[in-house]
Amino acid sequence: EIVTPGPSQSISLQLRWESALPIRVAELKTHLSEALTWDGNGYTIAVYGIPGARSNRNTKSVAVSLGKQAALRRDEKKDVKPSSVEVLQRDDELVIVYVFPLSAEIAKNDRHIEFDAQIGRIAIAQSFDLTQMQFQGNLEL
Repeated sequence: EIVTPGPSQSISLQLRWESALPIRVAELKTHLSEALTWDGNGYTIAVYGIPGARSNRNTKSVAVSLGKQAALRRDEKKDVKPSSVEVLQRDDELVIVYVFPLSAEIAKNDRHIEFDAQIGRIAIAQSFDLTQMQFQGNLEL
């Protein structure tokens, strides 16, 4: 189980499509020392800023539980579940990294995709406009 702030607290999280080429290039150019590394190859989304969170169980079992509560959703296509989830402790916050299989074949004509996840008491529903996620004419996820 992940312990998170109570329901009356407002928190701000950062959600980033880590596997996107522009993100990776920016991390290299800025020599970001805390750039994420993760196991697995796929569409990778990270959730940053879960304040004061701590895992009080085995991280592998937490990751399995988080994976069951996350999906990428597209219109008229089957939901995609993560192939792996990693829980990374950073100072006094957690970073949750979701890796979705490339076999999902997300394409420009999907137009919009939604990432849904539940992390403790935190519910996340973030839509992505794929027309805004292109770099030099290519969809970058």
